[in-house]
Amino acid sequence: MILCVTPNPAIDRTLELPQIVLGAVLRAKHAHIAAGGKGLNVARVARTLGQPVICAGFLGGDSGRLVARLAEHEQLPGAWTWIDGETRTCTILVDQAGHDATVINEVGPHVAPADWLRLTAQVARAASDAAAVCLSGSLPPGSAPGDYGALVRTLRAAGRPIWIDTSGAALAAAIEAGGASIKVNADEAAALVGAPLGRPDTALAAARELQRRTGAAVVLTLGGAGAVLANEQGSWHAQPPAIRVVSSVGSGDAFLAALVVALVRGQAAPAALCQAVAAGAANALSVGGGQIDTAIYQQLLAGSVCEQLD
Repeated sequence: MILCVTPNPAIDRTLELPQIVLGAVLRAKHAHIAAGGKGLNVARVARTLGQPVICAGFLGGDSGRLVARLAEHEQLPGAWTWIDGETRTCTILVDQAGHDATVINEVGPHVAPADWLRLTAQVARAASDAAAVCLSGSLPPGSAPGDYGALVRTLRAAGRPIWIDTSGAALAAAIEAGGASIKVNADEAAALVGAPLGRPDTALAAARELQRRTGAAVVLTLGGAGAVLANEQGSWHAQPPAIRVVSSVGSGDAFLAALVVALVRGQAAPAALCQAVAAGAANALSVGGGQIDTAIYQQLLAGSVCEQLD
């Protein structure tokens, strides 16, 4: 089982529009809602790949109860921490003409230090049966950056593999805690190392620097240019086939899900990285975060290549 923690989950409301025109009255061709947030996207893809999951995070109010019901409907069981306030709604506008998506994220409900203590205890209990733990997404208002770091230290003491996908001060705090593997994109990595990235060679240097800081594996995603993974055994670059993107929302989460699923099943890093880039590309061909068609995923996996860098 993989434990997927989302401190700031949401109702994801996706609207598909023929074209987005500012200042106009627009009519959606399709609309749907789902339990959202990065960790829930990770859980959804892991479940699609046949891996049992449990979801955790803060939920509040009627909207929080809806998130829990939507997750259960997708067979994504939860060990939720209930708080005052209302879970946020995030709106995803898919522009079919521009082959792009615009995401409007609400900030989420306020949490108190006592709420974080309850969440940490809940996650620690759920992690006792987990093969790995993924901590994904932003922190809700009222959180301190160090809350992620404290959660990492608790999980590290329990001996569970930890993967982090967040940004900014929360990511820096998680890295400082040590022992957690991280997934970052080029912009996030550039902010951490103070240098622009984009190519596999510059990405490798950044990944190695971050690996020295974390003491664990680092994966750096490069969009259409694939991804670089660095660990104690070596480093690799994987590249998926070229695609025409429908929506990139959730592709990083699909990437992380496939990577961690492969690793907990005992696969080597190069194979896991290939599966990750294929899952990220498969997600980009669909609408809605954490959605992959397994047949398309297998086709993309067959066309993905991985090379060792050092």
